[in-house]
Amino acid sequence: MIDFNLKGKVFITCKDRSVSYLEKEVRELGYVPESVTRTGIELRATLEECMDLNLYLRTASQVLYEIKSFYLRNADDIYRRFKSIPWEDYLDVDGYFSVNSVAENESITTPLIVNVKVKDAIVDRFRELKGRRPDSGSDFNGLVFQVYWKETQCIVYINTSGDTLAKHGYRKIPGKAPMMEALAAATIYATEWNTRVPFINPMCGSGTLAIEAALMATKRYPGLFRDHYSFQHILGYDEQAFLAKKKKLESKIMELPDLKIIASDISLQAISFAQENAITAGVDHMIEFQVCDFADTEIPERPRGVIMFNPEYGERLGENDELEITYKRMGDFLKQKCAGYRGYIFTGNLELAKKIGLKATRRIEFWNGTIDCRLLKYDLYEGKKEE
Repeated sequence: MIDFNLKGKVFITCKDRSVSYLEKEVRELGYVPESVTRTGIELRATLEECMDLNLYLRTASQVLYEIKSFYLRNADDIYRRFKSIPWEDYLDVDGYFSVNSVAENESITTPLIVNVKVKDAIVDRFRELKGRRPDSGSDFNGLVFQVYWKETQCIVYINTSGDTLAKHGYRKIPGKAPMMEALAAATIYATEWNTRVPFINPMCGSGTLAIEAALMATKRYPGLFRDHYSFQHILGYDEQAFLAKKKKLESKIMELPDLKIIASDISLQAISFAQENAITAGVDHMIEFQVCDFADTEIPERPRGVIMFNPEYGERLGENDELEITYKRMGDFLKQKCAGYRGYIFTGNLELAKKIGLKATRRIEFWNGTIDCRLLKYDLYEGKKEE
């Protein structure tokens, strides 16, 4: 049984290009990163603290707790080296586990070979020690072991998250081409919205941006919407400690009755989906939903805030002609009706972005899945810029 208060190396993963926002979150929670890479942050923490990291982080994907690091020459050595690890310290013989791996070694012809060999080593060790073995499979319903193997260096982690943290758990109806919740949170962080001025989201789709904005403003954290994590299957896990942490999350919620968050979409169905997701997230009372063309979205006069679009990118043949008109209209709308606001357009089509007709003051890089995207910032001055 592992001590949940034993400090160890922890690696928190995130989407490439989102690490600066993850680092901001980690530091705000009181942790000091030891190193920062393109796709994650390394720090020292206990498994008890990993529980908190899973509950609080908005932009993370997984929280990995290191249990072993060693030299691994090739695939022939996998079974022997992994069978020597005391898996019975982490996993109950009546439990369930899965193995996930990332391997870069010339002896590996298929990534699945690592998963299979590691799984065989674990179950054979249990058979020899206990006379029986835990169940295993490919889903993340139990304890998840993560293997990172590059050349001859191998690191074994407990993936304390299980399923990705990038899905925050409130979005029951995803709608058309939804933005992942962790990405939405990162893009909002990138706008430097201060959570006290209006947040306007025309073309809101299933409402992810508006909902994430409301969650941030009221300190509603992702752990409120999720009850299952891999750490709950580690030997030594304390259910009462977890329930206390969940209760603490609820105590942090603050209401902001004067905050204005507006989400609009021309599709009644999209607004219906967005409202249902907002209800699940507990923020439906905070968001004013409007069914209208984006150009008719209500823009509060004071105070000026942030207006953010996430339009379609035109991935299908024949869409660009229509979207060129839409992108131009977005630019006209920002220029004519949103003076004093900070405007943002998130897009994966930089050719279409040229049709906006405004000069971006920042072009912040993101990935949306495999699509190379930009969050374009527009400073919408009142009167002439010089004034």
